[in-house]
Amino acid sequence: MADSVSAAPDGPGPTSPKHKPIDPTTHTFSRPQKQISGPDDVPAWEKSEAYQDLLGFILTLNEAVKDKKISDNYPVSPVIQKLVEMLDELDKWLEEIPPIEQPQRFGNKAFRDWYARLTERVEELLKNILDEKFHSAVEELAVYVTESFGNSTRIDYGTGHELAFVAFLCCLCKIGVLTEEDYPAICLKVFDRYLYLARKLQMTYRMEPAGSHGVWSLDDYQFLPFLWGSAQLLNHKRILPKSFVKPDIFEHFAKDYLFLAGIKHINQVKTGPFAEHSNQLWNVSGVANWGKVNTGLIKMYRAEVLAKFPIIQHFLFGSLLTMKPAENPSSPSSS
Repeated sequence: MADSVSAAPDGPGPTSPKHKPIDPTTHTFSRPQKQISGPDDVPAWEKSEAYQDLLGFILTLNEAVKDKKISDNYPVSPVIQKLVEMLDELDKWLEEIPPIEQPQRFGNKAFRDWYARLTERVEELLKNILDEKFHSAVEELAVYVTESFGNSTRIDYGTGHELAFVAFLCCLCKIGVLTEEDYPAICLKVFDRYLYLARKLQMTYRMEPAGSHGVWSLDDYQFLPFLWGSAQLLNHKRILPKSFVKPDIFEHFAKDYLFLAGIKHINQVKTGPFAEHSNQLWNVSGVANWGKVNTGLIKMYRAEVLAKFPIIQHFLFGSLLTMKPAENPSSPSSS
């Protein structure tokens, strides 16, 4: 990672001023469907509008949170607040649907009841958030929300589910629900609240990590809090990459930095030497500065999440995120 090259955005993301929001009153929305059926479809995915939109969105938010703490002042619009309240509501359901007594260690079947409630109520929840002119988009948006919290058959969760939530937020930007002013809060308010809920689901229902995890894996479940979290720390005078493994650092600063909240969570759920159970993150602590960490994680995300068929095969494409070839596709190999 220390040798990674700069990973600048490949062009304007879906929410940049160069991209006019889609008019929901004239646009024809569609329920997202699976379109990646085999490894041979991955190159077309990497040249698609959806890939470019999602990567552009991730890099745009990366820029928006550079050197920003969660507690800093930045605009928090009414729709951002409503999104946080929706996640609060989903969180309350965990108390109403406690895990059941069962013999196996992983995959508590009560998660299926929680997920069934989400599937049943998600469109209503979204209509409560969105102005009426956006209601035609609800069926399409709802699929990304339900995909964001894990798989109810396998009772697992992984980076593909995390990507689905990013897709939901990206779509909200594409239709103009969220604007450029919302960028910092999308990451530091909404995504932060999502992470808290996702981790609570993982622990409450003992969800399996989705897929197999090789040596590249940062965390059993999440990736983006480390990518965006490293941007937050870019020029921090006290917290250096070598510092984040120290308990006094991650305990004290977790509430303000996504990266350190991730480290704190790992230390709460895992035992033994950090270098053994989280080897890749331990390697990050040896990188010279946060700039190199950030560019390295962007490169890694493209190679180990966006380019991996076992993860991306589950992604769903609708009218907003499509498999149509992008006009100026980014090169998958360049970062």
